[in-house]
Amino acid sequence: MYNPDAIAQWIYEKYPHFFESVTNNTDIEVPLSTVMPSVTPVCFGTMYTGTQPEVHGIQKYEKPVITIDTFFDALIRAGKKPALITYSRSSLSRIYLERDMDYYQFETGDIEDVNAKTMQVILEDKHDVIVIYNGNYDKIMHKQGPESPEALAEIRLNSHIFAVICRLVEEHWKNHNTLVGFAMDHGCHEIDDNCGSHGLDMDEDINIVHLYKGFARREE
Repeated sequence: MYNPDAIAQWIYEKYPHFFESVTNNTDIEVPLSTVMPSVTPVCFGTMYTGTQPEVHGIQKYEKPVITIDTFFDALIRAGKKPALITYSRSSLSRIYLERDMDYYQFETGDIEDVNAKTMQVILEDKHDVIVIYNGNYDKIMHKQGPESPEALAEIRLNSHIFAVICRLVEEHWKNHNTLVGFAMDHGCHEIDDNCGSHGLDMDEDINIVHLYKGFARREE
């Protein structure tokens, strides 16, 4: 599961050419609305618990460890081995701690280490589920706006990274039935001084799209 931060449905629809590496590698497109407030820890709290914010306990921008049952707990109970690959101070790196799973967290806050570890973990084929977080678009969007050339370049990068993940999964996980997903947490909108933001109950912030593809096991 590849989680790029803050890519809105309106961005996806307005700039389809930046997502070609995603759409060329997925079969299913699912439009969704996020929970409120549309900020990262709240939305990821719902994404991996399936519950409303008042149930999982994160109702504003804060990063406590979620204590209710989660997607990761269900995997562990089923004997599966999940891994979470993130920056060390990101929301995903904090809110799902204290589980018997593998955590790879990088201090730099850059995507290079996260993505390099992702490729390594896929090639090692020791995990059943891998969740990857890239916050590069969100970081640039806040400073230079959702449609700035710099921010859109980060979307293209996310798209290419996802394509590489798909190719590695298809080739090196061919002994498994596998699902890959490109799944953002919330959207964004432009504010004063050409900056970007999110967190409001508005279409730009809450409407997103998740994309998926299944790879069938191939017998040798």
